[in-house]
Amino acid sequence: MRYYPIGLDIADRRCIVVGGGEVGQRKAERLLECGARVTVVGRELTSGLEGLVREGRVGHIAADYDASHLEGAFLVIGATDDRDVNDRVFRDARRRGVLANIVDDPGRCDFILPALCRQGDLVITVATGGRSPALAKKLRKELEERYGPEYETLLKIMGEVRGRILDRGEGSDENRKVFEALVESDILERIRRGHWRKAAETVKRLAGVDIDLSAIRPRAADRPFDRRRAATPQAARQEAERKRTGGRSPGARGK
Repeated sequence: MRYYPIGLDIADRRCIVVGGGEVGQRKAERLLECGARVTVVGRELTSGLEGLVREGRVGHIAADYDASHLEGAFLVIGATDDRDVNDRVFRDARRRGVLANIVDDPGRCDFILPALCRQGDLVITVATGGRSPALAKKLRKELEERYGPEYETLLKIMGEVRGRILDRGEGSDENRKVFEALVESDILERIRRGHWRKAAETVKRLAGVDIDLSAIRPRAADRPFDRRRAATPQAARQEAERKRTGGRSPGARGK
């Protein structure tokens, strides 16, 4: 199936996750990262979801799923291990005009959730049309190894430089040449090595912009980026959960 790739603005939108198991937790966390108002439906929750509820970051309806739970929702994710429940979620969502995604059931999805490689505002997605989440996960890991946190810093610099250059009112062709010259320069390597003065000199030489990198560079950035130890948000959460549970994985829950 060919999906139309779009990005949804779900900030402050009501998003429902039906199912309080590990899959539901992952979906809820990802929605939270994008600013959604998340409510999880399910009698049982993972310890991770329980923590989010205690912190007030996630709402919880401690009941079996009912169509009324979709009232006012923008989208719903069906993440239970009960096919009948998931099917009702999809049908109820369709009747109400609510976007629906049923985990591991591409035929009952208005949208798919691609694997994400995220470094700040830089987001690279991998989608397989629902055919192989395992392959998407493998490719995402490869991208995370290739595109580390230095790219987040580079994007911040490019955003600052772009705003300053556009304020000059010069032609778009000239601006494009400057932007391309900068991203093709040695600036990324300067960032990786923590050579901030030289990075600023590169910006000045190619873009004619004096830039203060003290507010852009990450904390402890005088040290080079350690690519082997750079953790993605997903990896950090998984490691924290592993340590908290002593390596045990909570069982599937979600009706």
